[in-house]
Amino acid sequence: MSDDLFQNTGSRTTDTYDASSIEVLEGLEPVRRRPGMYIGGTDERALHHLASEVLDNAMDEAVAGHATRIEVTLSAGNRLTIVDNGRGIPVDPHPKFPGKSALEVIFTTLHSGGKFSGKAYETSGGLHGVGISVVNALSIDTEVEIALNRELYRQRFSQGHALGPLEKVGAAPNRRGTTVSFTPDSEIFHELKFKPARLHRLARSKAYLFAGVEIRWKCDPEVITDDTPAEAVFQFPGGLSDHLREQLGTRECATAEFFRGTQDFPDGAGRVEWAVAWPLWSDGSTSWYCNTIPTPDGGTHEAGLRAALTKGIRAFGDLVGQKKAKDIQTDDIMSGCELMLSVFIREPQFQSQTKDRLTSPEAARLVEAAMRDHFDHFLADNMDRGKALLGHVLERMDERLRRKQEKEIKRKTATSGRKLRLPGKLTDCSADDPDGTELFIVEGDSAGGSAKQARDRKTQAILPIRGKILNVASATSAKILANQEIADLILAIGCGTRKDCNPDNLRYERIVIMTDADVDGAHIATLLMTFFFQEMPDLVRRGHLYLAQPPLYRLVSGGKSVYAANDEMREALLASEFKGKKVEVSRFKGLGEMNPQQLRETTMDPAKRAMIRITLPQEYEERAGVKDLVDRLMGTNPAHRFAFIQENAAQVDEEVIDA
Repeated sequence: MSDDLFQNTGSRTTDTYDASSIEVLEGLEPVRRRPGMYIGGTDERALHHLASEVLDNAMDEAVAGHATRIEVTLSAGNRLTIVDNGRGIPVDPHPKFPGKSALEVIFTTLHSGGKFSGKAYETSGGLHGVGISVVNALSIDTEVEIALNRELYRQRFSQGHALGPLEKVGAAPNRRGTTVSFTPDSEIFHELKFKPARLHRLARSKAYLFAGVEIRWKCDPEVITDDTPAEAVFQFPGGLSDHLREQLGTRECATAEFFRGTQDFPDGAGRVEWAVAWPLWSDGSTSWYCNTIPTPDGGTHEAGLRAALTKGIRAFGDLVGQKKAKDIQTDDIMSGCELMLSVFIREPQFQSQTKDRLTSPEAARLVEAAMRDHFDHFLADNMDRGKALLGHVLERMDERLRRKQEKEIKRKTATSGRKLRLPGKLTDCSADDPDGTELFIVEGDSAGGSAKQARDRKTQAILPIRGKILNVASATSAKILANQEIADLILAIGCGTRKDCNPDNLRYERIVIMTDADVDGAHIATLLMTFFFQEMPDLVRRGHLYLAQPPLYRLVSGGKSVYAANDEMREALLASEFKGKKVEVSRFKGLGEMNPQQLRETTMDPAKRAMIRITLPQEYEERAGVKDLVDRLMGTNPAHRFAFIQENAAQVDEEVIDA
């Protein structure tokens, strides 16, 4: 009997899991397998991120003082060429890779480049050493020319592999710099093409960000489908000031002159440039940059600017005897302004490889200190100008307070005659006004205990839930209503469900799902998102739902402690910030393992945390397609889930959805 058992077990070769099952991806193959990890996906935004990576390298040469001219050319066949007159990528043999030039190493090896140590560049946009190699990996044809020491060198690549060795083409006595020409791989990006208008805007914005560079734009007229010019030259001596003046046009502002300036940071740590105006009759916009990289989600440099403006306007109000000024909040001075902020700092930290948010802690302090004196002078140097801006901000404050009063009246009316009943396990915030308040939905009492100690008692409420909530996509209405966890959730949020859902009655401005950074936590977050999608869709549509991003690792070396959100960020930190150092790496098994201070500074503090806003796709307006997908993945029939996995397994991509 035992012989039969062993014989049968041995014959099941398809279930064998041994060393041969472990796949090792070499070179740039990980990039082609999982492009979403490096450029955020394979959509139009990701395609144009390739252009940004190459242009950012040219801009780094300009900012470092080695290049004065950059050319961006889009040709037929979706081919993009970017030229700079900088130093040129080194072509001498690399000491660690015998037989390969430094150029070939840079283009074919992840985490290679001249920006890790800070010796070649004081400030730069590329930090992880993956940008140009990722572009090469995702291109079907890449050609690089280097004009260096009066000689011209050339090498070609395809899909990350060199097609031959570096060649010396001949003499180039009147030329210097780097030329990168590439065609994105249609296997990765399918039918997507570069958009001339988008590349034109990108080139123009880079010229504003560094006044010392001239950027030349050229485009084959055959690929232009709108009013984008075929040729243009961008050079703006006034930097951001020129950009803001153009953007304002003829709009009337609270002050005749806008607040602009530039300031070096102490000890050569970088510099900041800004331009801010307050239009009277139109909505504003904000643009944030770090080392010429757009950071659309803002970050710590934004926090520094907000602090400088808020403290400055309050101090000026106190100077002129305006008692109401002490109640000014940051949104009062930021609301409706046209603002551009650009910082240059050493070794900046970003939320992800796509660099949408700056997380360097020192940026907030440096920016606030640099801008505060300038703003105080802007207000007090011309008292009429200062009083005009103060009056404008106070009007915004009065408008905010009126809205708050209207909401309080609605809230009192909804609960008049009875005491508002709330779940017993809800730890509510003290603020009565929903504006600025947050409800954190956390998993378990342990995480709930840490969150309660870490929270801001005035604005942050905590609601612990027990494990995995009911899957509402596969439950009857009666079962949903009878579930205590869901009943508590509905009661705490206060806006009703389904046809009775009214986001105006929402008790908090933000609902934040905060679960462990593991598979179980992701499952719980999925169940909660399914609940909100089905039961409170308008709440999601209006942007009230968020997903917290707790770190997975803590890296400590000496007195320095840094958190990493995932394996990729951990490895990047070990290869850059902690390279060559003895590092203690600890992995958080759950939120409950963090002490309250750690949980606050990494996940709950608005000034330091990173959160993902959960939104509904455009297709939701038709509803059927999205509803069908949710039913297939979360519904009662497991065969539908299995079929979906079979259909899409080959296309699995690790990327953040609807950030």
